[in-house]
Amino acid sequence: MMRKGPNNLITDVAGLLVGNAEDHRLKSGVTVVLCEQPATAAVQVLGGAPGTRETDLLAPENTVQTVDAVVLSGGSAFGLDAASGVQAALREMGRGFEVGPHRIPIVPAAILFDLINGGDKDWGRFSPYRDLGYDAARAAGVAFLTGTAGAGTGARTATFKGGLGSASTLLANGITIGALVAVNALGSATIGNTRHFWAAPFELDGEFGGLGYPNPLPEDAAVARFKFRERQSAAANTTIAVIATDAILSKAEAKRLAIAAHDGFSRALWPAHTPLDGDLVFALATGASGKAPLLEDFIDLSAAAASTMARAIARGVHDAVAAENDLMPSWAQ
Repeated sequence: MMRKGPNNLITDVAGLLVGNAEDHRLKSGVTVVLCEQPATAAVQVLGGAPGTRETDLLAPENTVQTVDAVVLSGGSAFGLDAASGVQAALREMGRGFEVGPHRIPIVPAAILFDLINGGDKDWGRFSPYRDLGYDAARAAGVAFLTGTAGAGTGARTATFKGGLGSASTLLANGITIGALVAVNALGSATIGNTRHFWAAPFELDGEFGGLGYPNPLPEDAAVARFKFRERQSAAANTTIAVIATDAILSKAEAKRLAIAAHDGFSRALWPAHTPLDGDLVFALATGASGKAPLLEDFIDLSAAAASTMARAIARGVHDAVAAENDLMPSWAQ
């Protein structure tokens, strides 16, 4: 049996902190996962429209083995500036990959599209995302808000507002796994026109409403719902996430963990991984448990990666709250 971590957040994984910064007038924001010590990292992209920074270095065959932070940001390509703000904060902390007298913070980033969501995007010459990234890094701690916060501030799905979600799982072997996700999918996290979540089989202790599956399933359950039908808004999507563990993993194993976590997308969103989503999962392994999983343990870890991610996605939608000028209702309304 799987059970939640003490906070049911990705920060139940020892060695990780999370910070949010948002602008509710902008209806956008930034979320940073800060590694207290450099962590092994990888990435897997399965959506057709990703926006990323520093993801090539995460390939198992490439030189840099660890990262200092990862960034999830709104703002489409403008949001990639957030990583520069996080780098600035980390440089002030004396963090980074050492090259001679210099330290270079390694900060991969991914973005989602939230430009068409009712927020004021008239920011002038430079976007606000660099400053939001800096503020998010400086705010990093064990506790953080979910729902309409950070990178999930302006997120939406096909049926309800999206948001920032997180969940954690304690495995029987003592390893912890956690997920963090900004849910801005083209598709839906809920079944048909109901408030029941696709992720219902994985729910622990009523963490996203406790509704289970509808009985019977609605006749339109298998009908794919899409956020936008008008062409100008069709690409306004993407779910971006982090899966993390305190196990000791190689970069190749972290890559496998990121791949497994995408199954959580498939179990919690319908449809997922479309040509108009940039669906992406970063994987982080802090090694803080001191445990290097055997093959059978890694299979359990991979299954937990999928279920924990599915729960985090549902929680992101469940926790979102109504705000001024919203174009879509929240789940709780």
